[in-house]
Amino acid sequence: MSEVSAAFAEALRKNDLDALMEIPKAERHTHTGLTGNPKFIFKRTGVWIAPLTEPLASMEEMHRWVGRHIGERFGDTAGEKLLIEACFEQTARDGICAMWTGEDVWALDALFGGDMVALVDALQQAKRAHAPKVELHMQAGFSRHCPVEALQKWAEPFFAHGGFDCVDLYGDEALQPIEAFMPLYRQARALGMKLRAHVGEWGKADDVVRAVEALELDEVQHGIAAADDPSVMRFLADHRIRLNICPTSNLMLGRVADLREHPIRKLYDAGVRVSIGSDDALVFGSSLSQEYMKLYRCGLFTAQELDGIRIDALV
Repeated sequence: MSEVSAAFAEALRKNDLDALMEIPKAERHTHTGLTGNPKFIFKRTGVWIAPLTEPLASMEEMHRWVGRHIGERFGDTAGEKLLIEACFEQTARDGICAMWTGEDVWALDALFGGDMVALVDALQQAKRAHAPKVELHMQAGFSRHCPVEALQKWAEPFFAHGGFDCVDLYGDEALQPIEAFMPLYRQARALGMKLRAHVGEWGKADDVVRAVEALELDEVQHGIAAADDPSVMRFLADHRIRLNICPTSNLMLGRVADLREHPIRKLYDAGVRVSIGSDDALVFGSSLSQEYMKLYRCGLFTAQELDGIRIDALV
């Protein structure tokens, strides 16, 4: 066992969150504007964003919560830049050495006046100021709430820029058929981008296979519905498709009743490649280090198993 792995295991056993935050980790599932450090935001603005304390019943309810607590307060260019700064501040504090995050393609026009230089500068300047050592993978985000034709138009500058190396699709999984997004994903694949999408957070196990095959996904965000079908788990394991799972997010959106019963354990035991993410720290009130700690404290994983997941997520 390496010194880092030993320190990671010791921090879990001692319930030492500060020590755990010092251990290098990868954050493969987060959303820039929703994952910032609330103390940083409060210090800069005097606005305290208190996270959820009770589970919500739907994505629609979450969107209303985000709009009320974050969108209405920080829904302009200056507010978005502050949220981006808060994201990188949280990244540095939590020992994250590699992060996959970025911006919604619709935000280029809506928040940055169509100026790609300004958007990328906001990300890079925040990185330099708060987390200069983090390995940043800039992501172009597609919302299912937007018409595909609009997404294709908004995505063009992201595709042309060359600095964005991955894409993600999110929002209500029932809004549009997954096949509608195939042209976007074919463009991204042709450019060598890594393909990710939120699927199986809700829905059925078959939805995960359908999305992986239709969009040729490299990774699935959430994907916990796959645990309901052994054949789907075998498919994911055989094809080495990683599921980037956010346990507290699943709990607070009512997808699981108790962390001790979270399907990540079943997926892991079936040989499915998994990583652990924080999703939206401002909303759910849980950092990446806290996610690891929670899974250990509830007895779902051993320290050695969690360390293996941590190491694999870095690759």
